[in-house]
Amino acid sequence: MIFEMTIQVRVANMNDGQVWYETFLDRKPDFIPHEGFAEWELIPGCWLQVSEGIPAEGSGPLRFGISNIEAERERLIDKLQLDHFDIYSRPEVPVKWGTVSDPWGNRVGLFEYLDKAEEQERVALVVGKMT
Repeated sequence: MIFEMTIQVRVANMNDGQVWYETFLDRKPDFIPHEGFAEWELIPGCWLQVSEGIPAEGSGPLRFGISNIEAERERLIDKLQLDHFDIYSRPEVPVKWGTVSDPWGNRVGLFEYLDKAEEQERVALVVGKMT
């Protein structure tokens, strides 16, 4: 039975990588067990690990669900000095999404449910599992 998960991205410079991901996630890490490693628990049991090392070329995309992709795109363009952050959609896909590369080539992004009732159901599912 799987009950938790982690995903790891590597960055060539941990200090710069931690600052970039703190800005992207808009918060400090939840756990720094040792030098060269930081973790964020994104939702219960789902951890993003940032580790100093040789980045895996073309990794990802790792996308995070949010409620307002346009507002978050503007925040990230401003705070991370991104050149662009395109948002895409297709009629047959229930979300709109966008992906950028971090300075080390890891592809990360965001997605937003188009159907806000479906979004609220997903949020309720996650929140319900937190209690």
